[in-house]
Amino acid sequence: MSTKLKSISSEASGADQEDAVTLGQYAYGQIRSDILKGHFPAGSPLRLQALKDRYGLSFSPLREALNRLQSERLVDSVAARGFRVTEVSLEEMWDAIETRILVDCEGLRRSIDRGDDDWEGRLIGAFHALAKCIERSLARDQDPTEDEVAELEDRHRTFHLTLLSASGSQWMQNISAQLYDHTQRYRWPYFVASASNSSLKRYFLEENKKIVELSLARSSDEAVKMFAASIHRTGELIETLSKDDIPRHREG
Repeated sequence: MSTKLKSISSEASGADQEDAVTLGQYAYGQIRSDILKGHFPAGSPLRLQALKDRYGLSFSPLREALNRLQSERLVDSVAARGFRVTEVSLEEMWDAIETRILVDCEGLRRSIDRGDDDWEGRLIGAFHALAKCIERSLARDQDPTEDEVAELEDRHRTFHLTLLSASGSQWMQNISAQLYDHTQRYRWPYFVASASNSSLKRYFLEENKKIVELSLARSSDEAVKMFAASIHRTGELIETLSKDDIPRHREG
């Protein structure tokens, strides 16, 4: 093979690999989002043919995405039956929430201790973006669309991770992000149901504003205490609203 043909072949191979990575990442993002938003209920099968029809992708990137989601405990592999969405339970939810409190409170404490002017600026900006989203929702005074709830959830996630972003530990930030995302599948349906509650949204806004103020004032003990209470209160709200929708213990 000539040098020119080898070069063309190498470039084509590189392009194919890049396309495969892009398709795998796309499949991962789409399936993950649909699981977290409850479009695929807990315990439901994830059949490759149905996913292929839904997303217009081949089996290879879909398998890659499902294996990745299995490592994140969002998908289970069942012998001779393929993949399914991981079951939910209040026991598992509280396990994740209590672990979040341990990790996130230490991360916030470290950020308050180590955060510089840049962190303060990013924190103020993240809270401002969250507050504007809530204020627009309050002004509309109507049930939010799924896109509006997704925007609110996204801005809250950014705000939450910004609080911890000066901790100095990438591992801590990565674990925090994974736990935050894992508990989203519990929060989402009840977040949608309560998003039209004006009193709850105002309380949510004021609570986060106070956490920012305490963080900027370097009042770490008070900030961490309020942060922990906020995360725990979310779990209590989910448990109250879930009634019998979420089993106490995980099935299977």
